Amino acid sequence: MKKALVHDWFSVYAGAERCVESFTNIWDDFDIFSLVDFLDSKDREIILKGKISQTSFIQNLPLSKNKFRNYLPLFPFAIEQLDLREYDLVLSSSHAVAKGVLTRHDQLHISYIHTPIRYAWDMYLNYLEQNSLQSGFKSLLARYFLHKIRLWDIACANRVDLYIANSNFVSNRIRKIYRKDSKVIYPPVDTNKFKINSKKDDFYITVSRLVAYKKVDLIVRAFNENGKKLVVIGDGNEMTRIKSIARSNIEILGFQDSKISADMMSRAKAFVFAAIEDFGITPVEAQACGTPVICLNRGGARESVIDGVSGVYFADQNVQSIVEAVDKFEKNLDKFDSNIIKAHANKFSKDRFESEIKEFVEDSYDKFRFGGIDALRK
Repeated sequence: MKKALVHDWFSVYAGAERCVESFTNIWDDFDIFSLVDFLDSKDREIILKGKISQTSFIQNLPLSKNKFRNYLPLFPFAIEQLDLREYDLVLSSSHAVAKGVLTRHDQLHISYIHTPIRYAWDMYLNYLEQNSLQSGFKSLLARYFLHKIRLWDIACANRVDLYIANSNFVSNRIRKIYRKDSKVIYPPVDTNKFKINSKKDDFYITVSRLVAYKKVDLIVRAFNENGKKLVVIGDGNEMTRIKSIARSNIEILGFQDSKISADMMSRAKAFVFAAIEDFGITPVEAQACGTPVICLNRGGARESVIDGVSGVYFADQNVQSIVEAVDKFEKNLDKFDSNIIKAHANKFSKDRFESEIKEFVEDSYDKFRFGGIDALRK
């Protein structure tokens, strides 16, 4: 079985790249393709085991190293130029356009979907607002290109033979947008890296990129109101604004390495999470420390946190809802057992992910090889 692995782009080591890391842990003989590949040597060794991707023409366009996302209108065309003719199996890792690669009828294409293209679908209007594109010629141009991407995204839905979703939340979006069923396999979390600290300190924590949709500003405003100590770890374009609204009970540490973040999460009374995420790895990491999670009752966090067992849900993305959830948590503090929370987090481990992916892909390939596409429908 000659295998190709296609990923949208390689620029940083983030959640989607953890999945690619696991794919290359399972199978070491992938040829790897992407729109661009700008990984540093350390991340390349971890994610791709030192391999260099075969990239699209976007790799060589002006300023592409730091500004490749500006070429978004070209992404659909670029991904279709990758030559995958010689492969028996194509595994795509897609949060944008990777699922749109071209394959023949006798090649099996399995796509692991982190999300359908956010800025073209669910977050379309948010994307326009955050980039000041609500009106004017630039707005018209952006709306036109995103419209074209939506049409392309629908048109290439049938290019995938089997879909894997990273959560039930994403599986429902795949069904809504593409009218396709999908197998849910939660992404890998290296739960073994995190240790329980039974001595919790009197502070709450959130760890996040400081960007608008993460709603860290809501968490900060809620703790402004209740006066409890909050530690914020992370950086991003919202940093200045969040610093400007934070009161003295809130400590904003900026970016911290994984060891410091893990130590702080293990000592925190609870982890607070207000985003609607496709899955959300940091809430699972917090639970792997035995730390309860106070989270929105929507998105992937709803699937990784058990209300009343490993955390507390709040209903709405607003300050009052978060304040009420923190109060509820404190009234029931003695009901949360760090060992039970840790055991729950282990259900999302890297070993579990790699075992499930290996079984699904290899079983599917065997069915396809001997029975063709119809055998996959049985």
